[in-house]
Amino acid sequence: MPAKPAPATDLAPQAAPDTAPVAAPDTAEKRSAVRSLLRLWPYVRPVRARLGTAAVIAILASCVGLVIPLVLKWMVDGPVADGDPAGVWLGALYLLLLGVAEALLFGFRRWLVARPLAGVEAGMRADLYRHLQRLPVAFHDRWASGQLLSRGTTDLMLLRMFLAFPLTFLLVNGVTILVGVGIMLVQDWTLGLVVLGPAVPVMIMCGIFEKKYSAVARRAQDQVGDLTTVVEESVLGIRIIKGFGRHRSQARAFHDLSHTLRGTELRKARLLAAIWAVIVTLPEVAIGAALVVGAVQVADGGLSAGTLVAFLSTALALRWPVESIGFLLAMSQEAAAATDRYFEVMDAKVEAPGSSPAPSPEGGERGPAGRTDGLNFEAVTFRYPDAPPDSPPLLDRVDLHIRPGESMALVGATGSGKTTLTALVPRLHEVTSGRITLDGEDITALPREELRARVAVAFEEPTLFSASVGENVLMGAGDDAGDEALDRALAVAQADFAHALPQGTGTEVGEQGLSLSGGQRQRLALARAVVGRPRFLVLDDPLSALDVHTEAAVEAALRQVLADTTALIVAHRPSTVLLADRVALLSGGRIAAVGTHHELLRTNAEYAHLMSGLDGPEEPGKGDGR
Repeated sequence: MPAKPAPATDLAPQAAPDTAPVAAPDTAEKRSAVRSLLRLWPYVRPVRARLGTAAVIAILASCVGLVIPLVLKWMVDGPVADGDPAGVWLGALYLLLLGVAEALLFGFRRWLVARPLAGVEAGMRADLYRHLQRLPVAFHDRWASGQLLSRGTTDLMLLRMFLAFPLTFLLVNGVTILVGVGIMLVQDWTLGLVVLGPAVPVMIMCGIFEKKYSAVARRAQDQVGDLTTVVEESVLGIRIIKGFGRHRSQARAFHDLSHTLRGTELRKARLLAAIWAVIVTLPEVAIGAALVVGAVQVADGGLSAGTLVAFLSTALALRWPVESIGFLLAMSQEAAAATDRYFEVMDAKVEAPGSSPAPSPEGGERGPAGRTDGLNFEAVTFRYPDAPPDSPPLLDRVDLHIRPGESMALVGATGSGKTTLTALVPRLHEVTSGRITLDGEDITALPREELRARVAVAFEEPTLFSASVGENVLMGAGDDAGDEALDRALAVAQADFAHALPQGTGTEVGEQGLSLSGGQRQRLALARAVVGRPRFLVLDDPLSALDVHTEAAVEAALRQVLADTTALIVAHRPSTVLLADRVALLSGGRIAAVGTHHELLRTNAEYAHLMSGLDGPEEPGKGDGR
């Protein structure tokens, strides 16, 4: 089932019901924890020798602990019964040495696993991050960032803890219990059977507990992801929250999700308490019964006092291995849920590096033949993957040819698909049918790295990273770009303000670049797009946040860049349109007209209406604002 969203509030960010495919409780109950955890083997394999050695050492330590009852038997039936003080002191020395040996072995085991398991966690986190970078934009559109963040932090921490403790001690405690039971049966098989009486009901209860706890553990981890999303969005949107005075509604949304998570955690605690009560109570009753029966046998002379002491000491030594079964199973189920959540992301298909273009699935018509240069859209149709199957496509057989070195402005009503059309060029989305070519090469046949090296983009919403100004801008250039390229790009984008910052272009801009104004962020994003002197340039309304004077200066500098570049520019204002050689009008999912700005003003009423400063009405079913 999808994670339950927060109750609706005016501005409170919510966990979208379909942001992440969450396993339904009934599915989680049927899932095999062992099968899930086996998927960790490729990560564990490089450190298997140290983990195996640590397990053997832990087994030795536990077996050393089981030798202590045998020493006690010798002491009671020997030196104590014979009144030999020297023998008693010798026995005490043996007990001390055994205790020290047990402690040292357990300490050595912990030292063996600490470093390699930290490396396993770091490796899994690095793989997750690399995989996220290769996943298509459509994946990130569906998943809440908090869900991804919780998988890379909380879930991986749970897996490291599982590999460090429960994985080893499920084996160690199992061996310890078998060896201990064998020792007790050898001491006295009748008392051994009394102690083994609760074994069957305990195993049945463990099976029931495992199924129920699995579903609750998965639900709790999904809710942690939802809560992380709300916190992250609250921090990023703090200006909106404070500006509209919505901190109370935001707090309510957080409280509701926290309360839901609290209820789930309490459900986990109740299940763990129930199994713990069974696991603790039944063996204690059995040990008490064995004490009574053994005492009667000692009184009757059928059993030595030392044997009874050794038997009971062995039984008490097995209390911890038996009582730990409950929380070891709980941690194993949480680790299995964390593994499933981790591989839900890792199993998502990454972007193909490039392949031969496939036949059009919708039988779309091909565009005009013989065009082998510039940027071409040939019968391009696009529908979002999550759109209803019977809905009309957002883009319907779009044909557009941009000649080499030409700048084409793309104009259309709000929601007509302009941004989506530009996102198809660097393959941020994949065309549903038709094809796009760069200088005659189908973009699907190009490796994505090569395609995105040819095409530079600047989005309407500029995104900056927590890095310096220079690092943000040079992200759009090759590794060998230096200060000269940086200064040129800043000059083109009229972003010379960067030199006046406290540390110049080395100034950290902060998360999302919120320490800068909207216009400054947009100019840096534009500088990032032009710094690498791209052959193809895609600009999505790049001047929308600029004042009139800065816009004019940017346009003057940008014309020099566009003279040597094939460009597609989404435009909403006449000043931006005038940067382009020609204009394409996108209407009804198709290119309705192409011409110069002045030609379309004279011949196309819809274009003239758009340029008058008013958006035209959206056609029903066309566009979703993306």
